[in-house]
Amino acid sequence: MIRRTLFLAVSLLLTLVLNLSAQSPRQITSFDADWSFFLGDEPKASYPAFDHASWRVLDLPHDWSIEGQYDMNHPTGRGGGYLPAGIGWYRKAFPSPSSLNGKHTFIEFDGVMANSEVWINGQHLGKRPYGYTSFRYDLTPHLKPAGQSNSLAVRVNNSDQPASRWYAGAGIYRHVRLVTVNPVHVDHWGVFITTPEVTANQATVDVAIDVKNLDTKATTVTVQTTLKGQDGRSIASTPSKLTIKAGETANTKLRITVDKPQRWDIDQPNLYTAITTIMSDNKAIDEITTPFGIRSFHFEAATGFYLNGVNRKILGVCLHQDGGPLGVAVPLAAWERRLKALKAIGVNAIRAAHNPMDPGFYDLCDRMGFLVMNETFDTWTVAKPNGTRGYNLFFNDWWEADTRDVVLRDRNHPSIILYSIGNEIRDRLDREDGQQRLLNQRNLIHKLDPTRPVTMALFRPNEMKVYDNGVAELLDIVGQNYRESELVAAWKA
Repeated sequence: MIRRTLFLAVSLLLTLVLNLSAQSPRQITSFDADWSFFLGDEPKASYPAFDHASWRVLDLPHDWSIEGQYDMNHPTGRGGGYLPAGIGWYRKAFPSPSSLNGKHTFIEFDGVMANSEVWINGQHLGKRPYGYTSFRYDLTPHLKPAGQSNSLAVRVNNSDQPASRWYAGAGIYRHVRLVTVNPVHVDHWGVFITTPEVTANQATVDVAIDVKNLDTKATTVTVQTTLKGQDGRSIASTPSKLTIKAGETANTKLRITVDKPQRWDIDQPNLYTAITTIMSDNKAIDEITTPFGIRSFHFEAATGFYLNGVNRKILGVCLHQDGGPLGVAVPLAAWERRLKALKAIGVNAIRAAHNPMDPGFYDLCDRMGFLVMNETFDTWTVAKPNGTRGYNLFFNDWWEADTRDVVLRDRNHPSIILYSIGNEIRDRLDREDGQQRLLNQRNLIHKLDPTRPVTMALFRPNEMKVYDNGVAELLDIVGQNYRESELVAAWKA
């Protein structure tokens, strides 16, 4: 009776919140609460009629591996902290809102570790092997009529071990949300803000916007962005007309001039908010808010890094995403405490080692004034010891999608100054195939975000002769772990 009452209360709350989309052009709803979880495999758990009444009820984020017993016989090995691996299932029932008429509902996962598969009402939506990237699915074609209950199932499989050289966790360990939009809306990660010209007196802010049309007919809309600073000032762009064909995406670019900008810096991390609105027939049909910072930076070979024209020393640390005994489902309050302690001892930069972090982590770095190297992969196609069943099994099929999703998600963060495409990669960079993998990733990042340089942590570079065969020159910024004498010698040569 208690479970039934709880389900009814949650269902009514979810319906009430989603019904607000009738008044709001875009509705974002947390989907973290009241999941049912089972540790083990259930072949029929994706079926809508499957009975999960005996499963454990919990809220996300959730890391089930850290809840297990330490055992040296576990296949995760020392890299995985001798914690258990295996398969876990998550299920959640929720009602279709009555306000969906013509709208689209997406489910967004910030990260699932690992090899996740998702079903809605028995329909398989897709899979994502990499546990560190964010992704989403369109639920709309498979939702039941208004008021009826839907069944969502997620299978998580990290049983193929050893998959990591460090503790990676297991489960839906980051946040989940539902996003309901009109057929014409700003595309997923579809706002890209750059600041091509920045001085103390004036800044140029460019806003590129991808507008998606899921309707059956072409439409013409008006797109406008308003900037709001911490000083309360609002600056609006000139409205732009945009025509989007049915089923396609169109792009428009807006330019806004900001006088006497409050620049983002390590010591004063000032942030702005961009509010992008799509209008049709004088009515807002979508609105999205994007935090960003106004700043300029560049690197010089002889003198290093410059932020807003000032030469700054990068004083950084490498951070993995786990929180020790907390596992990988780390509350942001724990991260904030950790970053404050690092700031207190003089740290001003973070390397995301060796994978993309939770989106909220970058928000903290923006607000607290940290520089960030955003790293994508620890392995390409060649495995490493203690991680022989890791991303090397998926790189060829998934590197492009994972790289794209990392860059599109994170490119508005002022804290991020570098992308790293690999940590001590074992692929042979003295061979054409290894060099092509490097170029493919670098070129994709340059296409999606031409404002930031690309680097990687080279591994034993003299063994692959990267300073002699031109490989080092393929990177915007040369990065090397250990053996600093080799790097110094190459720089002096």
